[in-house]
Amino acid sequence: MDRLRGKVAAITGAALGIGRATAIRMAGEGAAVALFDTKVEEGTALAAELSGRGFKARFWALDVTREADVARVLDEAAAHFGQLDILVNNAGVAGANKPTDQLTEAEWDWVQAVNVKGVFFGVKHAVGHMRRAGGGSIINLSSIYGLVGGPDVPPYHASKGAVRLMSKTDALIYAPDRIRVNSIHPGYIWTPMVEGFLGGQDDPEVAREQIATLHPLGHLGEPDDIAWACVYLASDEAKFVTGAELVVDGGYTAR
Repeated sequence: MDRLRGKVAAITGAALGIGRATAIRMAGEGAAVALFDTKVEEGTALAAELSGRGFKARFWALDVTREADVARVLDEAAAHFGQLDILVNNAGVAGANKPTDQLTEAEWDWVQAVNVKGVFFGVKHAVGHMRRAGGGSIINLSSIYGLVGGPDVPPYHASKGAVRLMSKTDALIYAPDRIRVNSIHPGYIWTPMVEGFLGGQDDPEVAREQIATLHPLGHLGEPDDIAWACVYLASDEAKFVTGAELVVDGGYTAR
């Protein structure tokens, strides 16, 4: 329970799914957790739940597309907890599932604003705090579709490819500051985002079974599968890991 003892973690998109699981696991491993999300009710409830279990947690409402707000909440979190050691850039959206030639500019821009600019803003405004802390770990949530293509959701796939190379670039830039930057590439994880995507199919249960078979292990992942990967990359166990792609996909990209 001490893998993150003494560390402070900021997590975007922390109210549900992977972000929620990561907050719970990081708190359980000793980190103080700053929870950021647009979902105020769910985020506030999670902070109260964690605090009720004796963990250090606080929620801030945040839209990651607004740079000034990202800077403000990171400053406030670092001031509240005394430092900032870990940033998990998890906030993300799937966007419109249309062929490229049918997408509007607004549909494209919204996905890039959340998935790409949100990561950019987080890194930009966390680095100073991590330098003052003597180092840190930045974990960016990409996707299997940051590694391979797919015939759907073009804005999402483009955004996750960007996150992959942003992570490698920043790993090189900030290595002298002892700030490690890595990306995680989940397969299909049973989260509200995936549930919503499948809910738009003619038969959601059949669609879930079909997607499960795309993974050699034969099933979808769970948020905890990614949360534990985040714990590892945030911990001193990963002190020699930077610029890496941690693939947690049930074998999806092994073909």
